[in-house]
Amino acid sequence: MNTSYYLIDEAALRRNLEILRGVRERTGCKILLAQKAFSMFAVYPIIAEYLDGATASGLFEARLAAEELQGENHVFSAAYRAEDIPELARLCDHVVFNSCAQLRAYAPQVLAAGKQAGLRINPECSTQEGHAIYDPCGEKSRLGVTRAQFDPEVLPLLSGLHFHTLCEQDSDALETTLDAVEARFGEFFPGLRWLNFGGGHHITRPGYDIPRLERCIDRIQQRYGLQVYLEPGEAVALNAGILRCTVLDIVENGGKIAILDTSAACHMPDVLEMPYRPPLRGSGLPGEKAYSYRLGGPTCLAGDIIGDYSFDRPLAVGDVLEFGDMAIYSMVKNNTFNGMPLPSIALRTLDGTERCIRSFGYEDFKQRLS
Repeated sequence: MNTSYYLIDEAALRRNLEILRGVRERTGCKILLAQKAFSMFAVYPIIAEYLDGATASGLFEARLAAEELQGENHVFSAAYRAEDIPELARLCDHVVFNSCAQLRAYAPQVLAAGKQAGLRINPECSTQEGHAIYDPCGEKSRLGVTRAQFDPEVLPLLSGLHFHTLCEQDSDALETTLDAVEARFGEFFPGLRWLNFGGGHHITRPGYDIPRLERCIDRIQQRYGLQVYLEPGEAVALNAGILRCTVLDIVENGGKIAILDTSAACHMPDVLEMPYRPPLRGSGLPGEKAYSYRLGGPTCLAGDIIGDYSFDRPLAVGDVLEFGDMAIYSMVKNNTFNGMPLPSIALRTLDGTERCIRSFGYEDFKQRLS
């Protein structure tokens, strides 16, 4: 298979899902796939074996889950278009609103369809360190209703509340957040049916404190009789995929620079947005090994830089490199800036066979433009 391509490892995916299923079985919580992080629907039948359904960020993801993944279907958006509400009410079991105004306007349609309406709350409890772009509790956040803006008169429309404040964090941050949620909104829990803890829980990361997570879940379910939902995205496919690419050229300007047939800007945009340095098989930190290189993409963006790495031997044109943890926030965010081809998508099955699920060509690029 020609590079570049994403390769998802079924065995690694199932290992993550086994951990999540264990949390479900021990606590009775429900866990949904957050499609915004991972939407490779070719493996949705596998995910359906372990999880309770999926959550969407809008109409298209809601349709994808309805078509490809069995189980509950939830949706949250910072704002909905009026014309989308009838279809969302048909497709989704829970429709979560971001303001009391939209809840009042559209919840009657959701309830008339026999579905449940929820409201996202902002507990004003920031636990982020260095990731302001991902902090829903930051100053002037547009995500979630604060206690001051919460109108108790909407309670008859509500089945539950939703909060999402974490990003790649452990359960100690969840516990801190949960204290704030209870302090600000706990008085409204009686009469509700569920509380959604949102995403950002790095449950499948080595060292994650699962017992503390389960205590948080039990605390809410036992104290208030609410059904707890979790919506992890990264945890489902964490370290379950790689991005294979090839060295196209090597240039020199104050050091050696390898230009690859993959792009940070197009194929791994979180490298620039987060930012972070993705793991690369067989490499070390700059200067750690004998030969150091800056790795970048072929686009015209000067900042299309993946990172600085070192190797035991010199890189050569034609070498194939493997970046790790490329299942999450990769396929869902990639783009065709500069006419870059989209990477193919492949799956390594349990018997070790690698097969191409989907490849992309010129028409995929062209049809997006006019």
